[in-house]
Amino acid sequence: MYSVMRYYQGQTELAAELKKHGKEVEKAIGSVPGFMAYYLLHNSEGVTTITICDNRKGCDESTKVAADWLKKNLPNLRLPAPRVVTGEVSLSFDRVHATA
Repeated sequence: MYSVMRYYQGQTELAAELKKHGKEVEKAIGSVPGFMAYYLLHNSEGVTTITICDNRKGCDESTKVAADWLKKNLPNLRLPAPRVVTGEVSLSFDRVHATA
């Protein structure tokens, strides 16, 4: 399992736009082979999106899909390239999949 984080510094308005177009974003990112999950985090300093995929190829593809979607659908935001961090997930747990 791999994860990619895309950090858009200072782009606080991006969160509202992504939420507004949530179904479209879900369709685009969710179509990536091996897609598992997507998260949007925002605060006063910017926006971070996190995509989880089965493998690195899926994460790399999700970054390409995200960039293409933003360029096509939100051209007025004139977003700079995000800081991208990709890596293998070494430890994962959540309440949904916890075992007794």
